[in-house]
This record gives sequence, C-alpha cells and structure tokens, in this order.
Amino acid sequence: MRTLKVSQDDLHARIIESVRSGRATSRGRLAKLHAVAPSTMGLYVEQLLATGILRESGLVKGLAGRPKVNLEVMNGIGWFAGVEFTGARIQVVAVDFAGRPMHGETHPLAPGIGVKTVIQELKSVLHDLAAKVPGKLLGVGAGAPGLVNPEAGIASYSVSFTEWRDVPLRRLLNEAMKVPTSLENNLRTVALAERWFGGGRETPDYVILGPRSGFALAIVKDGALMRGTHQAAGEIGLWPWPAGDSATQMHELLSAPAIWRRLTGSPPGTSAPANLHLALEGLAGTRSEAWEAVTEDFARVIGMTQLLIDAHLYFLHGPLTALGCRFCDEITRKLKTLFPALKNMPLEIRPSQLGDEAGALGAACMAMEAWDPGLI
Repeated sequence: MRTLKVSQDDLHARIIESVRSGRATSRGRLAKLHAVAPSTMGLYVEQLLATGILRESGLVKGLAGRPKVNLEVMNGIGWFAGVEFTGARIQVVAVDFAGRPMHGETHPLAPGIGVKTVIQELKSVLHDLAAKVPGKLLGVGAGAPGLVNPEAGIASYSVSFTEWRDVPLRRLLNEAMKVPTSLENNLRTVALAERWFGGGRETPDYVILGPRSGFALAIVKDGALMRGTHQAAGEIGLWPWPAGDSATQMHELLSAPAIWRRLTGSPPGTSAPANLHLALEGLAGTRSEAWEAVTEDFARVIGMTQLLIDAHLYFLHGPLTALGCRFCDEITRKLKTLFPALKNMPLEIRPSQLGDEAGALGAACMAMEAWDPGLI
C-alpha cells in the first residue's frame, strides 16, 4: 500500500505539471503523454477534479472525432516563492498555483557581505514576500551561486562569498518559512525558468550562458538538468583563462563587471556601475580591439563547450544581454572561424527574453514541481 500511494502521488504530480505547462490539457493527451491506459488516466483526473486541483474549462473541437474536455489547474490553492542570489543582489518572486508570476522584488547586497548576513537577508526577503502575497505559501525554491548539492540541501562553495562553505541552506530556509524547501545552483534555476517561460520550451537541449557577477553555464540535456557526479557541471568560471594561465580564472575576465571594465578600458578592480545593464547598453554599438577580444573569448568558450555537449541553443543571461543580438551574432561568426568543425554543426546563441528575475522565477517553479499533491 505504501508503494502504491507513492506511485499515485507521483502520477498526480506529473498530471498537474503537464496541465500547467500546456503540454497536455485533456484526458486523452495525458494518457498518451504518460503511457497510461485512458480509463486509468480518467480515474486519476477525476481524483484531482474532486480535490479542486484541476477543473474542466470547456470543450475543444478538433478537425475530427469527438470534442475533448479541456482541463486547467485551479488557482486558489496557494502559491510558491522563489529566491535567487548573486554576489550583488537577491531576487525574489511569487508564482501562483497555476504557474503564473504574481510579484517580484530585487534587494541589493553590500559588497563583502558575510555569510550570516546573507542568510538573514534571504530569510527577511522571504518573510516580507509572504506578508505581501495573499494565500497559503506552499513551498520555497532557492537558487544559490557556485557548487550546490540539491539532495543534501547544501550550498558547498561560491567565489562570490569567500566564507561560503558547506552552508545547510535548505534546512535554514525550511526552518524559517515552515514549508518544504528546494535548493539548486542559481543558473540551473535560470534554466528551469527558460523551460517554463522562455525559449527552452522549443528544445530539450540547451545551455544557459551566465556571465553575471561570476561566470558559469547551466546545461539541459534531453530535458533534464545536467549536474555531474560532484554537482560541478557547468562551473567553467573556475577554468584557468587564458588556457594554461593558472594565475587567472575565467570568471575574473568574463564576468559581466569584468567585460564592462574591458570594454571601457577601466583598470582591474574598478567598481562597476550600479546599473550595469544600462552601462553596457551604451556600449552595444561600439567597435574596438576590446570588443574583438571579448567576443573571441566567448567564441572560444562556447566552441569548446559545443564540442563537448553538442547543444541546440545557447541563451545569454545577465547584464550582457544589453549588448544585444549583435554581440551574439559576432560570437557565432567567430565560432566558425576558430572551430572549422562547427561550420556544419549549426548552433544558435540568443539574448534571453527573460529578465533578471529569471533565477528566482525558476526557483519558484522548482518548488512548484516538487510540491506533493498528497498534502491536499
């Protein structure tokens, strides 16, 4: 009986996610998608209708056959919180039960802030969000920079915070908010947002380029996040760069603040503008040796990555999206020169259409996906 209940709750969760995402909104489509007999799927749908999680929203007529009863997720059950942070700011959002964004805020972090203060700030912004958003908080998702162990709920290492080592962040937020909490690397939560709300809906194979306060990748392969044995997949900001120069790591030269310094000729260590996106927007039309060097560095990084994982799409996130399509197109052009093998292996690099709240949005979706229908 115990095994049967786990299986039932799991299928309920998959049905809810399929209806939320729009991949299947009828009993017939759900049965095909999840390889379940139509009669069995009908029973599960009826159970969800009885609990008030799903509702029938009308008939949809196709070109042939009987009209299908359309299903949708009800919206009054509660909501999910997502919080994501970098070395410069905390982003927090609320997503309703149907998976629609409700409210979002940004809170800056002071340079050199300590670990205890970061944790207190995270708790504070979540409590403030819970006070503003009506309804029941059902779960929290958190995106943390650097190495994260989602299963253990531990944020292990981050270059953004020098004292950040083996922080039991999931437990701390769970105790503070009194609801189930999920933890993931923050660029992987960006990847989840791209899957729910962005271009990731087009393909199961894509990469998030994250030159923000540091630099890393998030990789989605066959529709699943790639984490690696030690949760380090995509942490290319830790690569020596240029190759063979062990004194410098990639994030020191290819993070968003570093790119701004390179494009403006500012000395190393110069503080970036408070509105880095706006500052970079003003550089989008420039032509300079620095521009050529920056785009070549990105072409080398993406080319080497592509020959490892062979992705379909790359989504640029963070302040460098202000450099626009020209930045991405220039990188693509140089890829074909630097890596002749990629000439016949087309790939596309796009500035993401999602904003700075993408990581928090994806974290909220992570909490939404992890929610247990058995709690109703």
